[in-house]
Amino acid sequence: MGYLRYLLVGAPLALFLCTSFAQSQNNEESDLAAIYGDVDTVSIATGATQPIARAPAVATVITAAQIKAMGATDIDQVLEAVPGLHVSTFYQGYNPIYTIRGIYSDFNPRTLVLINGIPITNLYEGNRGSIWGGMPVNSVARIEVIRGPGSALYGADAYSGVINVITKNTDNILGTEAGARLGSFNSRDLWLLHGDNYRGVDIAYSLEYGTTDGQERTIEADRQTLYDKTFTNPPYSAPPASYAPGPVHLGRKYLEGRIDTAWNNWRIRFGYQGRYDLKTGAGVAQALDPAGTNKSTRFNMDVSYFMKTIKNWDTTVQLSYLDTSAESDLTLFPPGAFGGAYPNGMIGNPYVYERHSRLSLSSFYSGWLRHRIRLGAGINYGDLYKVKETKNFNPDGTPIGSVVDVTESAPFMRPHNRTNTYLLGQDEWSIANDWALTAGLRYDNYSDFGDTVNPRAALVWQTAYNLTSKLLYGRAFRAPSFLELYNINNPVALGNPNLKPETIDTLELAFDYQATDKLRTGLNLFHYRMHDIIRFIPDPAPASTSTAQNAGDQNGYGLEWEINWSISHTIKLNANYALQRSEDQTTHTDPGNAPHHEIYGGVSWSFKTDWLLNPQITWIGKRPRAFGDTRPALESYTLVDMTLRRTHIKDNFEFAASIRNIFNADAREPSPSPGLIPNDLPLAGRNFYVELRYTNY
Repeated sequence: MGYLRYLLVGAPLALFLCTSFAQSQNNEESDLAAIYGDVDTVSIATGATQPIARAPAVATVITAAQIKAMGATDIDQVLEAVPGLHVSTFYQGYNPIYTIRGIYSDFNPRTLVLINGIPITNLYEGNRGSIWGGMPVNSVARIEVIRGPGSALYGADAYSGVINVITKNTDNILGTEAGARLGSFNSRDLWLLHGDNYRGVDIAYSLEYGTTDGQERTIEADRQTLYDKTFTNPPYSAPPASYAPGPVHLGRKYLEGRIDTAWNNWRIRFGYQGRYDLKTGAGVAQALDPAGTNKSTRFNMDVSYFMKTIKNWDTTVQLSYLDTSAESDLTLFPPGAFGGAYPNGMIGNPYVYERHSRLSLSSFYSGWLRHRIRLGAGINYGDLYKVKETKNFNPDGTPIGSVVDVTESAPFMRPHNRTNTYLLGQDEWSIANDWALTAGLRYDNYSDFGDTVNPRAALVWQTAYNLTSKLLYGRAFRAPSFLELYNINNPVALGNPNLKPETIDTLELAFDYQATDKLRTGLNLFHYRMHDIIRFIPDPAPASTSTAQNAGDQNGYGLEWEINWSISHTIKLNANYALQRSEDQTTHTDPGNAPHHEIYGGVSWSFKTDWLLNPQITWIGKRPRAFGDTRPALESYTLVDMTLRRTHIKDNFEFAASIRNIFNADAREPSPSPGLIPNDLPLAGRNFYVELRYTNY
C-alpha cells in the first residue's frame, strides 16, 4: 500500500505547486501562439478530439511548429522532450528504446508506435523492426503520446504508453515546401512537400532522402575483447581478433515518401520507408562489425470511409496493409574469432518478410444525453510469410566452414501467422456538470495464445474553472513476439509456444492547472504492477541455451511534473521533471538501465522580428545496473542543444543552424547485462547542421 501514501501526499503537493506558479500575467496576445499551434487538444486518449486537460489520460502533444523550433530532425529527438519518456539505445544498430516510466527492455516491445493511428509493430521482435534507421520529421504534423496503458483502445503492446505519429495532409500543406540540410558526419538531407486541391480532391505528398556516415565515437572494448583474453593465453595462442577499440558504425541511407488523398467521405494514404546500407552500431552480437549492413523496406496503405448519414452515429471503416522486410549481411564475430576457428568471421545473414492486414469498424453514438458511446470491432492478420538464412555455424555454435543456406534445413525461424479479432466498448459519461467518467473494455482473441480482456476507467473532475483532477485506472497487455514463441536452431535463445501475454495494471492521479492564459502546469503520480514478464531462462545443464518463460513480476511508482509558460510575448518555456522507482519482484532489486530522474527544459525566444532562438537542456540521471551486473551505476549526463532560425528571408525562405551537445559531453546509454561491452554505448559528441528551407504556403 506504499503507493497510496505517494498519491495522498501528491494531491496537496500538486495544488501547492500549481498555486505557486499562479502569477499575474499581461493580457496581450502571445505572438508565439502562431508558432505552437494547437497543442491543447488530443485525439489519442479516446479516439475523438478533446481538450487535453479533460482527456481521460496523461497525454502530451508536440506540433510540427514545435518540432521545427527545437531543431529536431528525427522523432527520437522530439520524444526526449516528453515527460517521463527517455529514448535509450540498443546496441544493435543503435535502435531507440522508448523507456516510459522506467519500463526498459532491449527490443522495446512494450511501447506501441502508431502512424496515423495504425500500428507498425512487427511480428518477429514485437517492436518497430530490428532495422529501424530512424524516422525524419519533415512530413510529421504532430506527435501525440499517452503515458500509461492503452490496450482498452489499441490492443496489444499499448503497455507502458502509446506514440501516435500523425503525418501532414492538405490541412498542413497547401502549397510547396522544399529544403536541404548539411551537417556533421557527412550528413545530407533533402525534402519536398506539396499539397493542393485538384477538382475537389485534396492531395498532399512528401518525399525525403538522406544519407550519413553516422557518429563514430569509440567502443573501447567489446564482447570479442573478452574472448580474446581467453584465446591469446595457453593452451591457445591466437592473435587478438576484436576490432575494439574502434568506432561505432552508424552510417545509413533513407528514402521516405507519403501520399495523402481525401475527397468526400474517403481518405487513402500510401507510405514508403526504405532504409539502405544501415550499419550495425556496436554489432549484433556485441562485437564490432564494420562490414555488416542491413536493409529494410516498409510499405503501408490505408483506406478509410467516414459515414455520417445515420442520425447520431459517426462511423469509420478502415482497411490497412503493411508490408515489411529485414535483410542483413552480418559478421557476428570478426575474422580469427574463437582461436582461429572462424578465419573469415562467424557469419549469419537472417532475412525476415512480413505482411499485416487490418480491417476495423469504429462508431461513436451521441444520441444519448450526457453520453458518448464508442463501439469498435476488427480483425488483424499478421503473416511472417518468408524466412531466409545463410551462415557458417551449426545450431550449437560450432563452425561449418563455408557459408551455407540453412533456410530449409535449420533456420532460426519457420514461417508463422497470427489472427487477432477484437471487440471494444467505451462510454464517456458526463455524470454531472463538473464530472466525467470514461469507462471502456476491449476483448481480444489471438489464434496462437488465446484471449485477453483489458478494462479502463477514468474519473475527471473539473475541480475549479482552471484546475482539472483525474483518477485513472487501466490494464494493458503485451503479446509474445514470434522470436519468443518460435525461435529455433539458436545457440543462445529458444522460443516457447506456450507463453502467455504480459500484463500491467496502472493507477494514476493527475492534475492539470491553468494558472493563467499564459501558464499551465501539471503533476502526474502513478503506480503499476507488471505480471508474467517474458524472460529467457537458462535451460538445465548441460544445455547452453535459454528458453522464453513467463517468469517475472515488477512494481513501480513515480511522478511527472511539467510547466508550459509564456513568460512574455516573445519568450516561451517548456520544462518537465520525472521520477521513477521500480523493483523486480523476483530479485527485489531495481530492474536496471532506466534513469531514476530526468529533467528537460526548452526555451523559444523570438528575440527579434523573424528570428527565433531555441536552447534546450536534457539531464538524464544515473542508471542502476540489472541484477547480476557488477558494474557501477552508469553516470548521469547533460546535453545542451541550440537552434537558431531566421524566417521570412525574401518572404519564402528561411535559414536554420543547430548545434547539438554543445559542450561535447561524454554521454552513454547502458549496454546489456552483464557488460559484454563494458564501457557502454557512447552517444554523439558535438555536432551541427545548417538548413535552408523554401515555403510558399
